[in-house]
Amino acid sequence: MIDNYFSLRSKGSTVKTEVLAGVATFLAAMYIIVVNPAILSGAGVPFAGALTATVIISFFGSVMMGLYARNPVLVAPGMGINALFAYTMVLGAGIPWQTALGCVFWSGVLFAILAAFNVRRYVVDAIPATLRHAIACGIGLFITVIGLVNAGLLVSNPATVVGLGEMSPTLITFLIGLGITAVLVARGIQGALIIGIVLTTLMAIPIGRLWGDGSAWSPDGATATLVNFQGIFAWPDFGAMGQVDFLGALAIGYWPFIFVILFTTFFDAMSTFIGVCQAGNLLDENGEPQNIRRSMMVDAASALISAPLGTSPANAYVESAAGISQGGRTGLVAVVAGLLFLPFLFLSPLLALVPTIATAPALIMVGVFMLSPIRTIDWQKYDDAIPAFVAMILIPLTYSITHGVVFGFLTYVVVKVGVGKSHEVRPAMWVLFALSILMLFEG
Repeated sequence: MIDNYFSLRSKGSTVKTEVLAGVATFLAAMYIIVVNPAILSGAGVPFAGALTATVIISFFGSVMMGLYARNPVLVAPGMGINALFAYTMVLGAGIPWQTALGCVFWSGVLFAILAAFNVRRYVVDAIPATLRHAIACGIGLFITVIGLVNAGLLVSNPATVVGLGEMSPTLITFLIGLGITAVLVARGIQGALIIGIVLTTLMAIPIGRLWGDGSAWSPDGATATLVNFQGIFAWPDFGAMGQVDFLGALAIGYWPFIFVILFTTFFDAMSTFIGVCQAGNLLDENGEPQNIRRSMMVDAASALISAPLGTSPANAYVESAAGISQGGRTGLVAVVAGLLFLPFLFLSPLLALVPTIATAPALIMVGVFMLSPIRTIDWQKYDDAIPAFVAMILIPLTYSITHGVVFGFLTYVVVKVGVGKSHEVRPAMWVLFALSILMLFEG
């Protein structure tokens, strides 16, 4: 029954492969269960309530992505958009967090309308293949940067912008874990990323206990130890649910924020689908990401119900590439990943057992896998190569998929017009060009 529903055989996969891929995707993205509430709580959203909302929307969105869209893509509250919500809207502009949730809701309504009318088709058709490939590569580099930052290998430096982290027990453990994971991948071991995560977690147990101090750096630095047992059970808190100010968010002054949220979620979703599906060769007969319309509908629905639950918009996750890289090809991957979120309504303390240095090697390997489309770009055709390079490099450097895509669009139109090839710019791309300019001034 499972085989027939998800067409496992025709996709060249098995239940075992899909389950392992689902676990890999979950492990690569499970940080969001704690990180999203931490960001939102800075804006006044109750931490426990935001955690409950994060788990519920991640479960719902991912399972629906698997069952309805049948794509191996996880859905969870988006990184970046949660920072926009907390730091720009609430703390920066002084919008009450309940009203900010209202902005999230109305942007979700507009997203659903765009998805229902299949606006995505015209947008995707307008984006040349070269830019699609570049976006996939850029997302791969972005995931790599996330892994390097999480590991403490890449740190901020006032003199050089970024620099190399100081050698420490945590960094040494990460490097050993990265080496092991790389060897497992190179040897073609099934479940290599999961094995790497588990082994790195085990190696991190002595930090702060037998040697070193994990609080000397990084996202795990609240305690000296990285692997912490903080109990098993914690009751869910529904304090953030139903706190949306629907009418207040419709004030004209908040419309720009609604547009920015809409633009960001729409293009993050579209770019993520293009990127991960392109890298995993999950394309239909027209060369588009498989089941893209249904996938966008699920993403829109997830964004729409995020606000009533009490969180910033949910979106397709680039970490889905972890499962796709493990051989995941069907919606069963997303279903497994989504189901793994659900127990953490009650088991959230167990998240402390897996430090970010344990998932960092997996993210870096995913970056390697996602760079494969780079060979399809004609680097000697500069009117295509330059926009592709701009999009690819700015996604990781701006720490934003949306900003990288925006600058890619802008560069593409400017270069094509400048070399006398404006006829290659499709009408929808001109619309994207105008929206991209507006996004820069609003963002």
